[in-house]
Amino acid sequence: MKARNQSTISRRYFGTALSTAILFAPSILRAEAQAPVRRNTSGFRTHNWQEHFDKLGRGIIIADTTSKALQHWTADGEMRMYPTSVPLTEDLTRLGYTEVVEKRENPSWAPTPSMRERNPEWPARIPGGDPANPLGTRALYLSWQYYRIHGTQDTRKIGRRSSNGCIGLYNNHIEEVFDRVPVGTQVKLI
Repeated sequence: MKARNQSTISRRYFGTALSTAILFAPSILRAEAQAPVRRNTSGFRTHNWQEHFDKLGRGIIIADTTSKALQHWTADGEMRMYPTSVPLTEDLTRLGYTEVVEKRENPSWAPTPSMRERNPEWPARIPGGDPANPLGTRALYLSWQYYRIHGTQDTRKIGRRSSNGCIGLYNNHIEEVFDRVPVGTQVKLI
């Protein structure tokens, strides 16, 4: 008799739960459609280097300013992907082909002339190793004047439009990329 009561309760509970779910399902679906859940990794778009370059050469970096991700291929074809910060606005963004022309550990930073114009209160120079240095612990200098792929001390910037033109990575990520990237690595910002 006791087993029968438990199964009756279970059926009643199941029936009530099912009825409630059916009643509220449309509102749950509407709420989900209005506020999609965004996950960092799902927003990354991967690229095939062959769509942008003829050969791997010394390696390839593709920085996607839309999905805020950087892909790096070594000369032997190993690929790794990293989240980035990207320029604040389209007018600060330079897209196209370039290459790594220099690498610096603990680089010093000086604002560009246009940055000084926009922010005259900024210091003229911040030495490497200073916690306020926006270039972080490593920088890859590109053939375009003033453009860099570099680390950042401010980890809140990663995954956002937050730079004045450069591509930023977490310091531990730029250190990894820095060790794997030789001067002459091909770069494309898209």
